[in-house]
Amino acid sequence: MADTKGLRINEQIRVREIRLVDDEGEKNGIISTIEALKLAKERDLDLVEVSPNANPPVCKILNYGKYKFEQEKRLRDSRKAQKTLKLKEIRMQPKIGAGDLDTKAKHVQEFLDEGDKVKVTIRFRGRELAHTELGFDVLNEVLKRLNEGTFVVEKPAAMEGRFMSLTLNAKAK
Repeated sequence: MADTKGLRINEQIRVREIRLVDDEGEKNGIISTIEALKLAKERDLDLVEVSPNANPPVCKILNYGKYKFEQEKRLRDSRKAQKTLKLKEIRMQPKIGAGDLDTKAKHVQEFLDEGDKVKVTIRFRGRELAHTELGFDVLNEVLKRLNEGTFVVEKPAAMEGRFMSLTLNAKAK
């Protein structure tokens, strides 16, 4: 077995005595490794070292192929349960109409409801850079139009070159 991830099986176990747990989960006490290997062979199973740092090491009689499959399945299931966090971005300009602002705010709310992070960005062009306070007004208006209690302001409004942005995160349910 090449990929045992640190687990020694059958003849790879080199200690004289081990603490044995059989295939029914019963503890058989401390016995010699040779005797444990014979028991495992009689049952057509493998002797697997599950706790190598114990004194003496703990070994179990089990079907190694099935054990490895169960471990991988558990690992896959735990990965499925993890939610990947996405960062969505909504871009606007300081001269945005009320209807467009409603639509953009609605999109922000949808993203937050799905549990995503949202970065609301305002792009300034030309002379608009002289009136950055308009950007703050637009961002505050977006915050007013969102449902209270559904979000947390992760990064308050700040200028980054020609852009002003604000990062929101969905509140944990």
